[in-house]
Amino acid sequence: MDYLNTIKRIKALAETGLVYAGNGYEIERNQELVDLSKELMASIANKPIKSLDSFYLPPTEYPTPKVDVRGFVLNDKNEILMAKEVVDGKWTIPGGWCDIGISPAENAVKEVEEETGIQTEVVRLLAVYDKRFHQHPPSPLYVYKIVFLCRITGGELRGAFDIEDSGWFSLDHLPALSEDRIVKSQIEELYRLAKDESLPVVFD
Repeated sequence: MDYLNTIKRIKALAETGLVYAGNGYEIERNQELVDLSKELMASIANKPIKSLDSFYLPPTEYPTPKVDVRGFVLNDKNEILMAKEVVDGKWTIPGGWCDIGISPAENAVKEVEEETGIQTEVVRLLAVYDKRFHQHPPSPLYVYKIVFLCRITGGELRGAFDIEDSGWFSLDHLPALSEDRIVKSQIEELYRLAKDESLPVVFD
């Protein structure tokens, strides 16, 4: 049984109940479920309950998954563009949380340039991943990951305030990966999709 995912579902259902609660009894019972899910998540993560406060803000609307958008970029040597995260000192394909007011494709282009200095345009959608189906470390958030194939149009490599470095890597010589953001099996799959236009978009 996927206990972490079950806890996330309980949390989401209870928070939905809080948003639509019609009386004090419903508020009290749903808040108790939220608190219990917090205790269980802290136990599974082996962290103090207080450390999860930022993930348990009072709900104001129907809870939905977080959306992570990334750009998959290859150069003329078929090397993969990657960024080194300051937070863990490991590497990922560029991307991040989707900003409100711009489309997923626009977000991918923005994130690639902000994190690496490389200017791109989106070619096509490669994958929509549900993070729980892949070998990422446990996380209190429920995340969908959208990955676009992007074509280089200009720019040059550089880092950013939250990015330690950027560079190009061959599929056979990948650096240590920031596995909260990307795992090796996904990079291998994305590479196959990028090189073969006949392959369908991958989902889940």
